[in-house]
Amino acid sequence: MFKRTFFLGVLLALLSPGVWSEVNSVAILSKIDAQVSFMDSDFSAEVQLNQIKPGEGVSQKTVALFRRDREQKYVMLLLKPDTDRGKGYLKIGNNLWLYETVPTRRFTVTSAKDRFQNSNARNSDFTRSTLAEDYKIVSVTKEKLGPFDTTVYTLEAIHNDVTFPKTKLWVTPDNLVRKTEDYSLSGQLLRTTAMPSYQEFKGRWVPKKVTIIDALLGKTLNGVFKNEVTEYSLSKLSTDPLPSIMFTQSYLEKNSQ
Repeated sequence: MFKRTFFLGVLLALLSPGVWSEVNSVAILSKIDAQVSFMDSDFSAEVQLNQIKPGEGVSQKTVALFRRDREQKYVMLLLKPDTDRGKGYLKIGNNLWLYETVPTRRFTVTSAKDRFQNSNARNSDFTRSTLAEDYKIVSVTKEKLGPFDTTVYTLEAIHNDVTFPKTKLWVTPDNLVRKTEDYSLSGQLLRTTAMPSYQEFKGRWVPKKVTIIDALLGKTLNGVFKNEVTEYSLSKLSTDPLPSIMFTQSYLEKNSQ
C-alpha cells in the first residue's frame, strides 16, 4: 500500500505543470530552433534594416549576413550607407568582434547583448536560434494572437550569457514563433518583437519581416509617447557553401578596402 501511494505521488508530481515544463523544455524548444536554423548547410542573406525614431525619421542600413550555424559562426558586413561600408562583425562561438574602419582600422571585442549599430535589434538577433541551450520553460498557456492560435511559453535563462534573462514566446502549431516579449531579470518589459509571416526556404523558415518595438526608448510627441521601432527583412537567401576564410578577421580587413 505504501509503495503504491508513493509511486502515485511521484507520478502526480511529474505531471504537475512546473515539472512537466522542465522535463520537456529541451524537446519543445529544440523543435522551435530546428525550424529556423540551418545546421546542415551554410546560410547567407541580405538584410534591409530600417530604424524609426519618432520625430527623426527613418535611417536605413543594408547588411550582408553569412552564417555557419553548425559551428556557431556568423559574419555581417555593412554595405549601406556608404559612411558605414566596410564595417563588420565576426562571431565565433561566444566571441564577437566589431571591425571599425573609422577612425582607425581595428577590431574591438563586443557582445551579443549589445545593440546592433545603435538600433533596437541586438547582435544576437542574427545568429542561429539557441532557445533549447539557453532557456527552460516555466509556464505554458494558450492564447489567440490575431488570426493565430498560439501556445505561450514563458522562459527563464539557464545561464548568464543570454541577451535577455526572461522571455515569452507566442508559438503556432507549426513551431514558428510569431511574437516575443523580452524582459529584464526584475520583470520589466524591454522590447516586443513580431514575426507574423515566414517564407519557406530549403526546408527551413525565414521571417519575411521582423518588427522590434523598444519598450524603453522613444519620444513624447503631442503628448503621446512613441516607441522607437526597428524593422528588418531578409532577401537574396542562399544555402550555397561559403569558404571558411570568410569567417576570419582577415576577411573583414580585406573587404573593408
